[in-house]
Amino acid sequence: MRLTLYTDYALRTLLYLAVNTDRRVSIREVAQTYGISENHLVKIIHHLGRGGFVQTQRGRGGGLTLGRPAEEICVGDVVRHTEEDMALVGCMARNGDEATPCLLSGGCSLRGVLGSALDAFMGVLDKATLADLLQPYERRTLAQAAAPKPQS
Repeated sequence: MRLTLYTDYALRTLLYLAVNTDRRVSIREVAQTYGISENHLVKIIHHLGRGGFVQTQRGRGGGLTLGRPAEEICVGDVVRHTEEDMALVGCMARNGDEATPCLLSGGCSLRGVLGSALDAFMGVLDKATLADLLQPYERRTLAQAAAPKPQS
């Protein structure tokens, strides 16, 4: 299982916001911190906002904040919200359609094993909150990234 960059950037953004709960954060700041395209990040932020993970405020003094406390944001929920397709193989697709029908679809054991593996993967993510991911190293590193750089 490999998560998309979209999900990776969404999780990174949420971690950054979780460290900076004392203020609103700009999209530009997050993009510069992680080296992400601002245009791409705007789409991610919009999607996270629709899911209630992020609150946005436009205009002067605007910016981003977490939509709820980090302790209430389940990593599994974020992944489900941001990943379009969690199917490990074609026959597990939500709509059940495949480009090429599988010869074994009637009694295949592989689908069940892969389904169990995906359930286990998501089970681990469901046990973790955003706050759980913010150990001292992450807090220190992200706080340093957010600190104003001295002018030289």
